[in-house]
Amino acid sequence: MTLETRKLLDKAFSGLGLIAIGMMAAALLLILTPILWRGSKAFIFKGTIEHRRVMLEEFDRGNTDRFPAEMEKAKAAREPIYQILADFKAEMKTMERSTRGEYKSAYREVEQAITVLLGPAPGERTPVLMRQRYGQMRWDRTQIKLHEVLFSEEWDYSIPGAMGVLVETPRIEQFAGTKLEPLFHYMEEHIDEMMRPKTTFYWQFITDKSKDSHIFGGIWPEVLGTLYLTLGAMLFAIPMGVIAAIYLCEYAKEGRVVSFLRICISTLAGVPSIVFGLFGLAFFLNTIHVSDSKSVLAGSLTLSLLILPTLIRSAEEAILAVPRTYKEAALSLGAGRWHTILTVILPASLPGILTGIVISMGRAAGETAPIIFTAAVSVGAPLKIWETLNQPTPALPWNIYNLCTEHEAVDEIRHVQYGMVLTLVVIVLLLNMAAILMRARISKKLRG
Repeated sequence: MTLETRKLLDKAFSGLGLIAIGMMAAALLLILTPILWRGSKAFIFKGTIEHRRVMLEEFDRGNTDRFPAEMEKAKAAREPIYQILADFKAEMKTMERSTRGEYKSAYREVEQAITVLLGPAPGERTPVLMRQRYGQMRWDRTQIKLHEVLFSEEWDYSIPGAMGVLVETPRIEQFAGTKLEPLFHYMEEHIDEMMRPKTTFYWQFITDKSKDSHIFGGIWPEVLGTLYLTLGAMLFAIPMGVIAAIYLCEYAKEGRVVSFLRICISTLAGVPSIVFGLFGLAFFLNTIHVSDSKSVLAGSLTLSLLILPTLIRSAEEAILAVPRTYKEAALSLGAGRWHTILTVILPASLPGILTGIVISMGRAAGETAPIIFTAAVSVGAPLKIWETLNQPTPALPWNIYNLCTEHEAVDEIRHVQYGMVLTLVVIVLLLNMAAILMRARISKKLRG
């Protein structure tokens, strides 16, 4: 191969490398940007007077001096709404039965939409469900619910070749000439006075417990459960992984048995995570009964088996990368095999072992399938450390999936879903950053 050809190939590979890095950066940007943007709305948003009311009544947090006066102004702006509704009810009683029947169903939709927007009307019995006691807490949801008050929606299936077209009709046209007609103009013009939006920084989203299935409050039980499961998995997996790697590299004699073990370890690294979840259910819970039912302990043990092959392989490669002269020098000075491993080989291979720990930690924090059967629940209180031995816990990966697919008010809590995703990404980054900084310090000490 000529020099010119080698130079051309070097430039081609360098260009391909830069293109690959650029594509990876673009992909990360494409993925992380919506997570950062929509996840931040769980912390920073325009909160209505209803949000401040919830914070004061349910979480005992807020300005008790200013809130009553502000709430009175909101109630004063809402009074004409309830008066118009009462006048229209009285008007319907004077209508003929056929005319009253035409208005009755449409009026019920308006009344229900207003109840969802503003909360129960004054004088009504307090609802049992917490979510029904308050109106809309966020300004973006307020705009959506106001639109439902102002417009009725129907699907038109008469258009050829179309599955169905959504047709919106202004409700003011439905109630033209009745005493309900002024309602729609009034609500559109005075929605700010009724809801009194204000920019809110809700950092307690991380530290508050959820109430009424995440309609209110924060995600502290999920954050704590994720930390318990991740750190518990590392606590079990790191010693076993490092010891197994030491045995394979320093004690086991090369042969068919060792080769077979290495094949098994490599195969386990590619097994789907759901298989580990089913194994954890069958072995840890149903066979050896580490707990009576789902628990953080069972989940941590299952996650530790999931990441164990990765830890073994990374630790093994790190140990094999230590120069053989280190071992020979220690043995020639009279050190025993175990003393050499403990004081020479392990410290020299620690940066590589920490690399495997970083990768495994991120995977353990983000896995969903293994904890579905062994540890995770949809709703729960924050656990004390001693409760992790026999109690299940909410966890961010499982709750993200659960809220996105099975929650009855999935559209109402989009901010919670994205807030959980953002929090999980930040937790993984912080755990990885801590491990990377530790690895850097150890490498610096080893270099002298």
